[in-house]
Amino acid sequence: MDLGIAGRHALVFGGSKGMGRACAHQLAAEGVKVFIAARTESTLAAAAAEIGAATGGDVRYVVADITTDEGRAAALAACPAPDILVNNADGAPPGDFRQWTPADWHAAIDVMMLGPIDMIRCTVDGMIERRFGRIVNIVSRSVKTPQLELGLSNGARSGLVGFVAGLARQTVRHNVTINNLLPGVFATDAQRRHIEGMLESTGKSFDQLWKERGANNPAGRYGRPEELGALCAFICSGQASYICGQNILIDGAAYPGTF
Repeated sequence: MDLGIAGRHALVFGGSKGMGRACAHQLAAEGVKVFIAARTESTLAAAAAEIGAATGGDVRYVVADITTDEGRAAALAACPAPDILVNNADGAPPGDFRQWTPADWHAAIDVMMLGPIDMIRCTVDGMIERRFGRIVNIVSRSVKTPQLELGLSNGARSGLVGFVAGLARQTVRHNVTINNLLPGVFATDAQRRHIEGMLESTGKSFDQLWKERGANNPAGRYGRPEELGALCAFICSGQASYICGQNILIDGAAYPGTF
């Protein structure tokens, strides 16, 4: 299927690793000019070179922290008029809410809610003027199936999802869609860090927890980043203009509800 986005420009945060990189890879494979943004230049440079070599695409990078005004400005200087914006950032580590300070909460909100909202603010009107835009927020299944130890992520990501629910109803008539992807357990570095944060509270080894989390999923395995990348590319496609304001689970059927 030709997704109809060749020649478009995409800005992908968290594009050097994991699910963000998988999104960047698939978009580049579709002929999109991709700019990946993250905080570490060495991993960005390597990812841009590797994705470009694998896809034959035009992949560039910019060192940018989504939580700061300077970081967001740097990303927009590199890609001033993105047709596609992918907001993606690591969640906060698991913990006990009794020990979280106001600084912990502010940090979580900056990276998982306020930073993405400001990137939307800076790009959505240009998309409306050009009559094409795709905004994809990679959040987490935790907005539908909250886990107590992930309270920082539950709260901040739910704030982002709640905000865009209203905005998406205003932009879709201009061919600008906003959707959220809700991944479950995926085989990524972020998942490994999550498990490392649970070792002390569970008394289990890393290998035990890693195997259990994959095996306990109804699919019997972890998700693969490229699976989410493919879904992201379709949501960004010309054919997906009627999909807007949705929270799309990709979790191996782990969510236990009907709706």
